[in-house]
Amino acid sequence: MSASSRVCIGKIPVDRVSLDDVLRLVSDALTSRTPKTFFYANAHAITLAEGDPEFTRAMERADAVFCDGFGVYLASRVLGASLPQRFTPPDWIDRLGTACRSLGVSMFFLGAREGVAEEAARRVKGRVHGLEVYAHHGHFPKDSDSSRRVIEFVNKTGASVLLVGFGMPLQEEWIMAHRAELTPILVISVGGMFDLVAEALPRGPRWLTDHGLEWLTRLMIEPRRLWRRYLLGLPEFAFLIARQKLSGRPALPAKSR
Repeated sequence: MSASSRVCIGKIPVDRVSLDDVLRLVSDALTSRTPKTFFYANAHAITLAEGDPEFTRAMERADAVFCDGFGVYLASRVLGASLPQRFTPPDWIDRLGTACRSLGVSMFFLGAREGVAEEAARRVKGRVHGLEVYAHHGHFPKDSDSSRRVIEFVNKTGASVLLVGFGMPLQEEWIMAHRAELTPILVISVGGMFDLVAEALPRGPRWLTDHGLEWLTRLMIEPRRLWRRYLLGLPEFAFLIARQKLSGRPALPAKSR
């Protein structure tokens, strides 16, 4: 992506692309066999970047960063550099699978607790007939030995698209630490997608998710795990955007990666 197509939300450069643009990027990468790494940005990512330089560097090194959260989408409008669309992995996984099937390539789901990624793969394959999807849970030590074994398994399948769902910031940092060893052409971070696709966790009603309130459903379902992220993180995010707006620093294009 060119620097002119990006805007800075806090410290994170986010690409001004629609879902159709992303699917074209996917198709181009797979057709030309050009390795690409795609990440997502939501309010949690923006607040993490303030105090985690390693995470910030990982986000900056990605080939593209897409708008996943309603908060980031709204922030871009407040900052005068509107992003065209927000889209979360569960919303377009079937379209991604269809694109992979049409190009004759397979996918790999890596993440979540044991059995969840496998169930997510089964469901996607059931909806996208003819698609091959491999899976492995994400509850393994992320040390060099265990990571090497998992990477060898991923590479052995020959999958061209790897989706990694460890949660932020671990998934981004792990991907960048091992990107040179991973042979899939396309690697995408997907957070908690596998839990939602497998229906291991319920998703909020569409009217909530479409109006920026999916976080409320997630907080109600997992209050002990997520209370800090939302009850403390969202006010911090609002403060960061207000500070950026009041400072007069616009969401300027980031430097080329």
